[in-house]
Amino acid sequence: MRISRPGGLMLMRRMIGCTAALLAAAGLSACGSGRPVRYYTVEMPPAPQPTTSVYPITLLIGRIGAPEILQDEPIAYRSGPNEIGIYDYHHWIEPPVRMVRIALFRQLRASGKYQSVDELGSSARGEFVLQGRLYDFEEVDTSGIAALVTMEFELLDRKDGEVVWTHFYSRSDPVQSKEIPEVVAALNRNLDQGLSEVTSGLDAYFSSHLSGKH
Repeated sequence: MRISRPGGLMLMRRMIGCTAALLAAAGLSACGSGRPVRYYTVEMPPAPQPTTSVYPITLLIGRIGAPEILQDEPIAYRSGPNEIGIYDYHHWIEPPVRMVRIALFRQLRASGKYQSVDELGSSARGEFVLQGRLYDFEEVDTSGIAALVTMEFELLDRKDGEVVWTHFYSRSDPVQSKEIPEVVAALNRNLDQGLSEVTSGLDAYFSSHLSGKH
């Protein structure tokens, strides 16, 4: 007759208990990972309407650089002068730097001021290249909640290889609450203001430098 050892039985019970605990933990983890990610975007300028261009030039949109955190989709927030974090469950539909580039591209096209607005690297050949950098596009948590947008652009004359125009924009708009949709709306308004300044600044430059050439 075979006799089971008490120690072996206890070991088996412990193994069964550990397995059950691991399965329970896995179940809880699976439940916790089911939280949906919410996605947001900025409002894009309208499609351009057929019109007669004011300036007989092709304007090319070049590279817009950005910190790595703005080259990803999670919405960023700044909780101090040296600390930036991201929201796990609130994302942009595209990285902020790409949304800014698309919005700028469409706003310049919608202005109807140029013979053509194209991307650098396309088959189009342009006389000027507009390029820049996005520094900030995030929620700021300090004494209150704010939406910060900071960016800089420069216009390059390809004929001479010289920068002929620059514009720096930085603005922090207050937000009434920490609700993400309100933060997104404030960032949207702030970005629209900044890109409007870029559009009007370019208009002023070409108006003064191309008058009488077309």
